[in-house]
Amino acid sequence: MSNTDITQRIQERLASAPVVLFMKGTPDFPQCGFSAQTAAALAACKARYAHFNIFEDPELREALKAYSNWPTYPQLYVKGELIGGCDIALEMYRSGELRQLLEEAGAVD
Repeated sequence: MSNTDITQRIQERLASAPVVLFMKGTPDFPQCGFSAQTAAALAACKARYAHFNIFEDPELREALKAYSNWPTYPQLYVKGELIGGCDIALEMYRSGELRQLLEEAGAVD
């Protein structure tokens, strides 16, 4: 698959919801502690979000690192913009910034 095709697939996933989490595993069955903590922070904010298990798409997993210029997972996006990984998401959760950002994105009732 060409770089254009994989970039388009990434952009389609980012456009699928206001909040998107690329993670190892799923929110119900996370496959790493960092993904679990990030999903838990989103759940604590009662956020609606799309999630993608990067283990199901190795090509996308590698391409996303270059696309985002972020080498690790999970990767949290709000309105198509990379917010960061677990440490940043948890820091924002503790300060209240994450909930505010999610509310502004329309991902919290």
